[in-house]
Amino acid sequence: MARGTTETREGVELTNLDQPLFDGAEATKRDLVDHLDAVADRILPELRDRPLSVIRARPGSPPFMQKNLPKYAPEWLRSTTVWAQTSHREVSYALVDDRRGLLWFANQRAVEYHPTLMRLDDRHARLLVMDLDPPEGDDFAAVVRAARLVEQALADAGLAAAVKTSGAKGLHIVVPLAGDPEFDDTAAATRALAVRAEAIDPSAATTAFIKDDRGGRVFLDPTRVGGATIVAAYSPRARPGLPVSFPVAWADLDDVHPRDFTVATVGGLLGDGDPWREAMPEPQPLPPDLVEQGHTIPVPRVQAMHEGKRRKRAREQAAEEQS
Repeated sequence: MARGTTETREGVELTNLDQPLFDGAEATKRDLVDHLDAVADRILPELRDRPLSVIRARPGSPPFMQKNLPKYAPEWLRSTTVWAQTSHREVSYALVDDRRGLLWFANQRAVEYHPTLMRLDDRHARLLVMDLDPPEGDDFAAVVRAARLVEQALADAGLAAAVKTSGAKGLHIVVPLAGDPEFDDTAAATRALAVRAEAIDPSAATTAFIKDDRGGRVFLDPTRVGGATIVAAYSPRARPGLPVSFPVAWADLDDVHPRDFTVATVGGLLGDGDPWREAMPEPQPLPPDLVEQGHTIPVPRVQAMHEGKRRKRAREQAAEEQS
């Protein structure tokens, strides 16, 4: 019997299920809902107690980031208020703890799920994250080469990590932490790890925060700490075919591509398992020498801001000299 375009699951009414999810999605809203429902037990541990930003998409409009929980959200959906330093305002973030909340967001056409790295009660860092951001184009082999540099730098520091596709063109490398490290120390250690990986092969990877300075190399982004976000494992991305952020074994990196993991394929790859949980090593303490080195490395955003101002002054001075 054909299914209707409206269903109810976990008390949540799901509507327009057979409509295209967004222009060029190559998928319907049902595809999104079914995927999130199928991976609920795996993605919810990534979301629970973490302030959540989502990217929503709908036909006729470009995808957009949503941080503030809409006023029409159901009363049963938990939220938390966080002061946003950049915009100088309070933001009411959703907390998605259960299947019902996940389905409600799916019905809102929330395609991407970006939780913060810290939970509500965290006073110390729990994760060290390196985000590998490729240059323009579709050279995933270059990202893998950069990942091998990070893998070597990790091994040299005595650390082990899990790796997953970002669902777009990059990779996320994650180290679970033990010993209640401070956020500042974790940020410093991440900067040092990036610098060490870059030093192994500066032609393949860079720590340059300013895009114009990257020279076609993969950017080793060390800024994902604390209240920063990364897309959750098993979250779709708002791209054609709905690719999914998916765990990959280090040994398999050379043989996969982010296009291999979509809402249409990951069900068959998962079976009854949770490869992200299974790949995650035991929590490890931060090596003191990594932290010490990192504190000597400038914070990328601050350094980029000062460099941007310096370059602007130089351009203005040059223009004055030519006039």
